[in-house]
Amino acid sequence: MQENIVITCALTGAGPISGNPAQPVTPREIAESGLEAAAAGAAILHVHVRNPSTREFSGELALYEEAVGRIREQNKDVILNLTTGLGSGFYPADPLLPVSPGPETHLWPAEKRVEHVLKLKPEICTLDLVTAQVFGGIVISTEQQLTRMANLIRAAGVVPELELFHAGDVVLARHMIKKGVLEGPGIYSFVMGLNYAMPADPESMLYMRDMLPHGAQWQGFGIGRNQFPMAMQSALLGGHVRVGMEDNAYISKGVFAQSNAQQVRKARHLLEGLGATIATPDEARSILGLAARRAA
Repeated sequence: MQENIVITCALTGAGPISGNPAQPVTPREIAESGLEAAAAGAAILHVHVRNPSTREFSGELALYEEAVGRIREQNKDVILNLTTGLGSGFYPADPLLPVSPGPETHLWPAEKRVEHVLKLKPEICTLDLVTAQVFGGIVISTEQQLTRMANLIRAAGVVPELELFHAGDVVLARHMIKKGVLEGPGIYSFVMGLNYAMPADPESMLYMRDMLPHGAQWQGFGIGRNQFPMAMQSALLGGHVRVGMEDNAYISKGVFAQSNAQQVRKARHLLEGLGATIATPDEARSILGLAARRAA
């Protein structure tokens, strides 16, 4: 177990909106929830935005500008990690003959998927190396599009956090590092517990960890009821921790979380009970190799 553990808080996701009335939706709600989570001990805030009217996921630049701007106005220290996962969802009109896109399909060019990253220049953004069945559709990530995204992200001075849903995603990551598209050893997240993706269990996490390049930094996180068990498993196996209402609307069985900060406080309490300390944003920068970039 690492002695100094980085907590990431994923504020609100792109999946179906939960029934929890405390889940942030508007840019103001997302920013305020993130600021509270940072005050509770999260060194990194992982940011999606939602359409305030429909409450569905959104890639609108203006929404990111407002949410990020509000966070930066009040907290210039916390590390921001913006998603680039949108624009990869294929929902076939006919699942028995998946050749034509249905109305829920969102397949965007690389430039649109990273538009907000290039404009806002967070320290980190995600890069999802996944092709899988998720949320009733198929997430498609070709090597060619990921390469274009990675090149744009690098040119903006942003560090990608590689999100992995299967063991094959690690193989792809190592291949892209060997080609020079990605810088190794890298920062990784294991997305565990989604239907038809990586199981949320210790064996899967250990297997994924052992496939990573030497010196990689990583976190494993669980979806839904797997959130806190996988958070602690990640810490015990030498990784960092992610919690937040993107992944789980509850704080305990049958009880909605009151805020993202409440989830961070629970994770912090559990980690400190194991003897770990919680990394500050500057300590997290040092651990993740971001400090030199920020100084430059």
